[in-house]
Amino acid sequence: MVDTDGQPGILDRLAAGELLIFDGATGTYLQEHGLIPGDSPELMNAAAPDVIKGMAKTYFDAGSDIVLTNTFGGNRFMLKKYKADDRLFELNKLATEHARSAAPPGKYVSGSIGPTGEFIEPLGNVTEDELYETFTEMSRAFEAGGADAVMIETQLGLEEAKLAVRAAKENTNLVVMSTMVFDKGPRGYFTMMGVTPEQAVEGLQEAGADIVGTNCGNGIERMVEIATRMRAVTDGYLVVQSNAGLPIIRNGQTCYLETPEFMAEHFQRLAELPINILGGCCGTTADHIRALVKSVKGEPTLA
Repeated sequence: MVDTDGQPGILDRLAAGELLIFDGATGTYLQEHGLIPGDSPELMNAAAPDVIKGMAKTYFDAGSDIVLTNTFGGNRFMLKKYKADDRLFELNKLATEHARSAAPPGKYVSGSIGPTGEFIEPLGNVTEDELYETFTEMSRAFEAGGADAVMIETQLGLEEAKLAVRAAKENTNLVVMSTMVFDKGPRGYFTMMGVTPEQAVEGLQEAGADIVGTNCGNGIERMVEIATRMRAVTDGYLVVQSNAGLPIIRNGQTCYLETPEFMAEHFQRLAELPINILGGCCGTTADHIRALVKSVKGEPTLA
């Protein structure tokens, strides 16, 4: 499947055996560039376009092959908290256009869909149709803005994740990825809703996801453990986006302690499994991505 600019698409390059690199943290970058804690990152797509474009450029320059849009909370339920739910299509499309404008030839943009924070009836007040509708509108906005893929990320429950995968698959031509977050307890790794890494792989692939995996919630060493379990149950494409460790509070500031060098060493282990797409999540910066690229590809990146 050739991309819109005439270049090979994401799945073509993975099929050829290439390892692709995702970007680093969105929230970490935006908080360093004017986002006030508690404010909506998605509103910055309209209010601070240069910051959003600059974030994408920073990660592309660091060596990322794929950059996520600033739309993690761009669903109707999250936007409603900021009285911006009527701007869903606009804000998601804008975010995609900003990232696309910074993408060099042969690089990709993926729309980001985070969890809605809602529970489906009868546990909550939201219907499956309402979730499907918001995921469909987001996915169509990504496609309209020039995205190559959609990433349904940081998911806790299979039901919502599978609805989002279906919505993207049935209403767009985008490559569809999905990742879940796991905690380690006495009985091993589970999401907050009780899903194991193996169940996540099976359920997300069954729903139609082209690429599945894990992101957030863990430092790089635990990500190696989770990814090893995922690789044991599938020959399909896997993606891992690791935090720079778990956050700690120092002098009132949230800090992530895993250095680019420490993470790079473990990213090599993930590449050997193999994991097909590697990137960063909370706490990771352009420096982490540069170190990742150097460790698994040996390629120089822009300073």
